[in-house]
Amino acid sequence: MKNVSIIYYSSTGNTEMMAKYISEGIKSAGGNAEIISVENASLENIENSDVIALGCPAMGAEQLDSSMENFIDSIKDNLSEKPLALFGSYDWGDGEWMTEWYELMDSYNANMIQDEGLICNLEPGDEDIENCKSLGKYIVNF
Repeated sequence: MKNVSIIYYSSTGNTEMMAKYISEGIKSAGGNAEIISVENASLENIENSDVIALGCPAMGAEQLDSSMENFIDSIKDNLSEKPLALFGSYDWGDGEWMTEWYELMDSYNANMIQDEGLICNLEPGDEDIENCKSLGKYIVNF
C-alpha cells in the first residue's frame, strides 16, 4: 500500500477541496492518503511517504503563497527521493503559476510524475472532481 502525503495551502477552500478529491482517488485505488495543511507539514511527512502531492492556488499575480514557497525551500534537497505531483486552483489568468511552479520543482530535480500540474478554475466542478480522483488513482499506480 502506497502512503501519500497531500500537502496543501488553500485560501478560499478550492485547493483544499481538490486535495480531498485526490485523497478519495488514492483511497479508491488502495492507497493511504494523509491530507496536511502546509502550516503543519514537515520534512518528516516527506520522509514517511512513498509519494508527495503538493497543492497551492495562484496568489496575486499568479504566484505561490509564501507559506508554500517556504515549505518547498525547506524540503528542496529531498525532492529527488520521492515521486511528486502538483495541483492547485486559480481565479483568473491562464494557469501560468503552475507552469512556473513545475519548472521550479524540476530545477530542484524533483521526481515529477506528471507532464504538468493539475489546475482547476475556482471551485472544482464535475470534470475537475473526476480529474482530481484520476490523479489520486494515478499516484497509487505510478
